[in-house]
Amino acid sequence: MTVSGVLHPGSMGAAVAAQLRHGGSEVLWCPTGRSSATEERALRYGLTAAGSLGELVERAEVIFSICPPAYAEDVAVQVSARSFAGIYVDGNAISPASMARICTILSRTEATVVDGSIIGSPPSASKSTRMYLSGPGKALPAVASLFAGTAVHAHSLAGGIGRASALKLSYSSYQKTSRVLAAVSYALARDYGVEEELLDIAKGRTTSYLTETAYIPKVAARSWRWEPEMDEVAFTLREAGLPADLAEASATIMRRWGDFRDSPLSLPEALEHLHVAPDDEPD
Repeated sequence: MTVSGVLHPGSMGAAVAAQLRHGGSEVLWCPTGRSSATEERALRYGLTAAGSLGELVERAEVIFSICPPAYAEDVAVQVSARSFAGIYVDGNAISPASMARICTILSRTEATVVDGSIIGSPPSASKSTRMYLSGPGKALPAVASLFAGTAVHAHSLAGGIGRASALKLSYSSYQKTSRVLAAVSYALARDYGVEEELLDIAKGRTTSYLTETAYIPKVAARSWRWEPEMDEVAFTLREAGLPADLAEASATIMRRWGDFRDSPLSLPEALEHLHVAPDDEPD
């Protein structure tokens, strides 16, 4: 039986830990400094309490760091200080640069670092979750095997550390922002009593814009018309006392495509030009 450790079992971490148990692992957690809510989750999912972080590090063959991204490096420092020599999976929503720093932190130990990203809701009997893994090739199958037959579907990515983190943030940049933008849109519609009509329009779509990559060049070609529209959106939001930042940011992005008025573009051309800021854009 593999002994795994999860730092720390929040709503996602505890659910992943439960799937590790389902896959046949003993799962350790460290109660020191954790809340009563964390303890309740650990008990509910049958996790084994370690007497200290040192004990967890000593016993665990694989450690999963699943915590708020702001604490990811601190957790790595704490594990590194105890000379962990197993596989360390950072499953947090952090940037490739942050992931590289975590590798540096753990380089003073014999640990093998795996870059992980969790995409989806906490796994359960009714919901599955994807876990993408990148890093040293020999470690990836070992981590993936811990989730065989569970609601966590592990996928290995070629290309080394940073690939899994980049995938997570690429997805989050759309998913999280779109959710917030939806809230702002409905708040504006509600102010004018047209929220039901807005919902009716939205129900006409059955797919995510994120799947419609062929439409991106068309967006680039139309940005010369859409940018002023977003300026009007931002003005209206400000008048209503609502945050206009996302509309203003959209206008800024469209300005990067300003030279391609009604031009036929390929998808790679449209994406590449997003890296080129116009001269009048603030640094």
